[in-house]
Amino acid sequence: MLIKKIHHVAYRCKDAGETVTFYKQHLDMELVGAFAEDHVPSTKAPDPYMHIFLEAGAGNILAFFELPTQPEMGRDPNTPDWVQHIALEVESMDALLAAKEKLQAAGIDVVGPTNHALFHSIYFFDPNGHRLELATNTAGPADWQRMKDCAQLMIEDWNKTKTPPRHMAWAHAAEMKS
Repeated sequence: MLIKKIHHVAYRCKDAGETVTFYKQHLDMELVGAFAEDHVPSTKAPDPYMHIFLEAGAGNILAFFELPTQPEMGRDPNTPDWVQHIALEVESMDALLAAKEKLQAAGIDVVGPTNHALFHSIYFFDPNGHRLELATNTAGPADWQRMKDCAQLMIEDWNKTKTPPRHMAWAHAAEMKS
């Protein structure tokens, strides 16, 4: 089987309307669909919900569920905030910096830009507590290939030692320069 693309990725939200407004206002994402049901189609469990779909560009869909009868949403307390996030790509470094300025002007705390050697990112939270990353690629094809060429070796070494392998040290050196 070959996956064609990710159809959509779904997360929980506290308020569907507030979520739509946030993503439209700050990320120019358009609401392209909404479903509301009294029962979960896959399990038939009675559980009313609102399921919204936001266009992230190029056919990529970010979806959210509002679940009013469920306990308040939380997050895994054993996973640091920086781990679970939604990363969205922007066109250029100029677009990344403009997005940061726009978010900060709206009173949103933004971290970055952070240099990841192959790309630069900024980070912030949506009203649901989901960490978002906006990233722009800054490396050329040779650097992406260099990363791909050592990826399997990185996994193998990590699985043996559970300490960071140094096959990507060249990338970390670039990060430290920023």
